[in-house]
Amino acid sequence: MTKLAKDFLWGGSIAAHQLEGAWQEDGKGPAIMDFATSGSVTTPREYTKTIEAGRHYPSHEGIDFYHRYKEDIKLFGEMGFKSLRISIDWSRIYPNGDDAEPNQAGIDFYQNVVDELLRYNIEPIITLYHFELPMNLVTKYDSWKNRQVIDFYLKFVETMVNALKGKVKYWVTFNEMNHIDPQTEASDMFTYILSGLKYSELEGNKKETLAVIGYNMTLAGVRATKLIHQLDPASHVGCVFGITPKYPVNCDPINVMNAFKDMDRDFYQIDAMCNGEFPKYKLREYADMDIDIGMTEEDKQAFAEGKLDYIGMNYYMTEVTRYEGGEIDEESLFGGVQNPYIEKSKWGWGIDPIGLRYLLNYTYRRYGLPIIICENGLGAYDEVGADGSVHDDYRIDYLQKHLSELKKAVEEDKVDCFGYLMWGPIDLVSATTGEMRKRYGFIYVNKHDDGTGDLARSPKDSFYWYKKLIETNGEEL
Repeated sequence: MTKLAKDFLWGGSIAAHQLEGAWQEDGKGPAIMDFATSGSVTTPREYTKTIEAGRHYPSHEGIDFYHRYKEDIKLFGEMGFKSLRISIDWSRIYPNGDDAEPNQAGIDFYQNVVDELLRYNIEPIITLYHFELPMNLVTKYDSWKNRQVIDFYLKFVETMVNALKGKVKYWVTFNEMNHIDPQTEASDMFTYILSGLKYSELEGNKKETLAVIGYNMTLAGVRATKLIHQLDPASHVGCVFGITPKYPVNCDPINVMNAFKDMDRDFYQIDAMCNGEFPKYKLREYADMDIDIGMTEEDKQAFAEGKLDYIGMNYYMTEVTRYEGGEIDEESLFGGVQNPYIEKSKWGWGIDPIGLRYLLNYTYRRYGLPIIICENGLGAYDEVGADGSVHDDYRIDYLQKHLSELKKAVEEDKVDCFGYLMWGPIDLVSATTGEMRKRYGFIYVNKHDDGTGDLARSPKDSFYWYKKLIETNGEEL
């Protein structure tokens, strides 16, 4: 019987802007998430043009990973992590994005982090773009609307691959670029965290603007894939997509079709990066909408030469697709409606373990490429006992159920899944709300939404559960 591979990559994922802090130290430039205020489940984050006095910008301190990374990696090592996915903040390497020379202090920092991971036999997986665009590239070049940004990105990629070559095997070009969608995405949050632009402030044809941004990111991804392969032939290059499977509200064929189309729109960039060409169906769609993405013959060659080695998947929830004539139901994060058959988290995210198995099957059967789950986890309120303990049985229950379905996908459905990276293994700032109280980690960080707390780290019950899970390679869920 098929089992999880002996070298299955158990671990976690983190992102620089959510935990590093030190936003103005050692030559780092301002990045787009440095202008994102704190929010809550009921109050959206704001994205200000300048740093406003009296406003709280949680990325400025994060959880101070920049100064505490050795302590945190030691804890990951104690858990037995096989892998940790981190992101490199572009603005630490090229503070303005278009600098002639890189900032050596930034390179040194990430070299030190990688060396520390390797000291504990933790495989580093490096994400090169995780919502960390230098702000200068927004104000001076209009962000990813401008193809020149692709060249700046490739220069950054080359710098970091050369700096970490021989130490890093797995690279990720982008995180969740698929949340840019010209037909349906009308959220300031997703357009901002991906590009530093607010949907509500886009001028002219907004659908075309988002199509161009999405295309330029996709093109940058395949060009980066080819470049990394050239710089380090031993490397494995992937891209990480955040996919929310969509279910029809009932078995009416029109609703089944609508659910398929709603889910499938998230896959056009994966098609482009895995199949060797930008999908013809998307080009026809753009033509019908009079959208010009500026594709060239050189671009076509780039798609042919820059195919991915593996696919990274971020999975949190499923949704039910809206349908014409339906009643107004409780809305979900990405515009669908809540599923009455499943539980939901305190932040309204549907909890659907079987959805993970469904997504793994859907993706693997479509592309036949190895898959790694790069994010999956439960944001929850954690209470600290008088003795400092955190009894997070709800998090253990969530992970047990999801990992049980992952094992079924591998063992019963024969999906090639080579790792599971829980988001986020240590409490950090929520990207969507800017909160600290929305906690994911195995490790509690004494930091609160008002900025108070001494940042002390302490294991939760889930810390010891995951440690045992890794020791048994998933046999003891």
